[in-house]
Amino acid sequence: MPFDARADVESDEDAGSCFADVDRSVHGMLAELTSGQSPVLAAKAWFDWASHLAISPGKQVDLALRASEAGLRFWDYARRSTTGDRSDASPPAKRRFAHEGWSDWPYNLLQQAYLESEEWWRNATTGIRGMSAHHERLVSFGAQQVLHALSPANFLHTNPELWRATAARGGANLVEGLNRWAADAQDLLAGKSVASSEYEVGRNLAVTPGRVVFRNDLIELIQYSPATPTAHPEPVLIVPAWIMKYYILDLQPKNSLIKFLVDRGHTVFAISWRNPTDEHRDLDMDDYRRDGVMAALDAIGRQLPGRKVHACGYCLGGTMLSIAAATMAREADDRLASMTLFAAQTDFAEPGELKLFINDTSLAWLDGLMAMRGYLDGTRMGGAFQLLRADDLLWSPFVRRYVLGETDHPNDLMTWNADQTRMPYRMHTDYLHSLFLRNELSQGHFIVDGRPIALCDIRVPIFALGTTHDHVAPWRSVFKIHLLTRSDVTFALASGGHNAGVVSEPGHRGRTYQMLAKAADGPYVDPDRWLEIAPHHEGSWWPEWVRWLADRSGPPVSPPPMADGLCEAPGTYIYER
Repeated sequence: MPFDARADVESDEDAGSCFADVDRSVHGMLAELTSGQSPVLAAKAWFDWASHLAISPGKQVDLALRASEAGLRFWDYARRSTTGDRSDASPPAKRRFAHEGWSDWPYNLLQQAYLESEEWWRNATTGIRGMSAHHERLVSFGAQQVLHALSPANFLHTNPELWRATAARGGANLVEGLNRWAADAQDLLAGKSVASSEYEVGRNLAVTPGRVVFRNDLIELIQYSPATPTAHPEPVLIVPAWIMKYYILDLQPKNSLIKFLVDRGHTVFAISWRNPTDEHRDLDMDDYRRDGVMAALDAIGRQLPGRKVHACGYCLGGTMLSIAAATMAREADDRLASMTLFAAQTDFAEPGELKLFINDTSLAWLDGLMAMRGYLDGTRMGGAFQLLRADDLLWSPFVRRYVLGETDHPNDLMTWNADQTRMPYRMHTDYLHSLFLRNELSQGHFIVDGRPIALCDIRVPIFALGTTHDHVAPWRSVFKIHLLTRSDVTFALASGGHNAGVVSEPGHRGRTYQMLAKAADGPYVDPDRWLEIAPHHEGSWWPEWVRWLADRSGPPVSPPPMADGLCEAPGTYIYER
């Protein structure tokens, strides 16, 4: 009987695939127990730290001296605090120590000891010769999480604010907090989210009048007509991230960017992404480009033939828009009039603190978890964001809700943030490996339709926005768009974080921004120099962007007719849970 080499190879491949599926399933089951995090990575990082510290006698002596100095400072502070002299105390840099009770004995000693310990551990987990940079960040982050958890602000008997409130209310706050904890735990086990009843989509959120004019299995496209006698001829297409509901840009009338645009003569189209389930597990990045951005442009073209589009992408929506724009440029598709990126990265070499959770080891576990479910639950991503700001987003709310027994009064942005979405297995795996891990888009290696695309092919004017306290898309990473394209780039840096810096309507107190334009053939200015020379402005950046769009639009025309809609805004996909 002749030997069939091809059949033998195929058999080996099938067996290999089978074994890989087994490994993936094991990783997924373990990841269920560890919230998607790999203990192998943590073990490797701590071993790297401990082994290199063990052979660094100079660092050991340095840490011993620092511990002695911290102990002496604390002893001197404790001695002097008995006389009321606290001039050399560490400043209460944390908002959780802002209560006046922290200046009283013995709470002032607890606070001082905590701050000294935090400083010592910061030195103990950094600057160790031979340790990998990634492991150093992981160990430092892990130590920080432990310190956050052990903060005296988290415990009844070591927090003066909690103790006074409990004494004043006779312990009623503890009973109320326990009842809230039990109710929240029950909702969590039942798969329900702890949501606000003060805000509701379609009632007081996402209420700008509009109509769903196109729908496929992935998106609903919503049209909003200008509220002015004449309109700019070029419509605006908003591409939000698929990890968020689009109505972050249409919260309430007072802070809706969509309403702000239509009130100033813009026809607006917004993509509302579907909340995927296990049925959508095999959707990939190109499905989101083709059936998302490109399908929306095609629908706009059918309704408004011959008109170019001002395309705007937010967060991952901006990354996808950049991929679509580079592909369009390669194919000589000139339907874009401009491109706007809100807190959107195109170069992932320095993606900020989220990089802690993205590496080969972590992704092996996360891939297994997503393969089991067919998607990544939004709570997993939300948990990672909470850890990045554990003091403000995790421990402080926990103490206030379950110890102080305070009733939450979430605002519209917090309510939107709790309205989480899922991400399909295939797409999210593609995104994490191709963009976050291998940074293919910025290097010209990202493949679309069998060929790589290059961001330098994009020639339309670009408006890019970064925010000063962005933990998701650090502004210096967003700033790299200057290096990747050959377009005129106007860059704005707004105060606030990834969400609050974007939802920054006129009249919002305390808002500031800087802005500076660079011509396509102008010299590059590095971020530090940009901070020095970019003019500072008080207020919202929204009017500046609207003026930027108007300057790149044609003469006003009659508003376009509203297409026959499938339903009224905000559509149906937005309600999927």
